[in-house]
Amino acid sequence: MTVLPDTALDQLFRTARTYNGYTDAPVAESELHAIWDLMKWGPTSANQLPARLIWCTSDAAKAKLADCCSAQNAPKVLKAPVTVIIGMDRDFHEYLPELFPHANAKAWFDGNPELRAESAMRNASLQGAYFILAARALGLDTGPMSGLDAAKVNAAFFADTPSVTVNFISTLGHGDPATIYGRSPRPDFGKFNSVA
Repeated sequence: MTVLPDTALDQLFRTARTYNGYTDAPVAESELHAIWDLMKWGPTSANQLPARLIWCTSDAAKAKLADCCSAQNAPKVLKAPVTVIIGMDRDFHEYLPELFPHANAKAWFDGNPELRAESAMRNASLQGAYFILAARALGLDTGPMSGLDAAKVNAAFFADTPSVTVNFISTLGHGDPATIYGRSPRPDFGKFNSVA
């Protein structure tokens, strides 16, 4: 592998920002597919892929989701071109015979709901991070957030799949620079790191 150029590193990390609002530029459904087609390659334990995404693009879906959000986040959901719900499937192990055929990985999780819940949270969170990076790589911006009533989101969007619950949500579009704060500090290596 080679080191990515600074322009790519800037787009993915250094100059990328979390947006509170977006321009009027639309986001095509093909772009949602393109995000998935990148993020699905990010590593998860035994290729579990427990994330379950619902892309809210219609006014009705956005209104239903906004009703589950905090007063601060509801307007962001309503105004964004897209808001994605990143859910996590605690029954992800049912797909392991297909997704991880190298071993009987399903048996690792059979009869152990606590382990499945822990693994679903960890790996769906990883996939949520891959979603953010994939969107940035494709020239889009995101606004991940967790100010929501999880029980309401689950009832509104996952009632037919009770093994799936919300992890977090994120708006998606072409960010409006007028909606962001000044850059928050990012410490040097020595503040939060040690080498053993």
